[in-house]
Amino acid sequence: MHAEPIFAHIIEVTSDDIDALGHASNIAYVRWVQDVAVAHSEAVGFGYPEYDEIGAVFVIRRHEVDYLRPALRGDRLEVRTWVASAQAAKCIRMTEIRNKADGVVLAKATTTWGFVDVTRGRPTRIPDPIRIAFLQPPRGRDLGARIEVGNPVVFPASES
Repeated sequence: MHAEPIFAHIIEVTSDDIDALGHASNIAYVRWVQDVAVAHSEAVGFGYPEYDEIGAVFVIRRHEVDYLRPALRGDRLEVRTWVASAQAAKCIRMTEIRNKADGVVLAKATTTWGFVDVTRGRPTRIPDPIRIAFLQPPRGRDLGARIEVGNPVVFPASES
């Protein structure tokens, strides 16, 4: 069985997230996509201090967001994310934003993250410890394959 490691983060839509149309703005959705990716990375042991020590960091190269339903002020949302694949110096991260009350999917995002050497500003290979932390195959393996696991890893949702 192939499974993706899923990280879940709970948020509440605030007044600052609301646009002139009375629902969460596109900017809020993109921020939530980025925030859950950072929280996921920290949860697997790679926060800013660890990336600083490595001398490289993930940067967003592309966001693709499908907005399906509006989020409203006061809604509690479950933002779920996982790394779907990794190549030499980039990975594809999937994100799903659901209304916590009824489970309805409000948005889906696919984000391409590039791994960049901070000194040179150039792409660099993702080190094996990072690949493994996100349950991706180490380098030198078939990068199109997934690691076999018995059950998906679901990190506990944070209450923020």
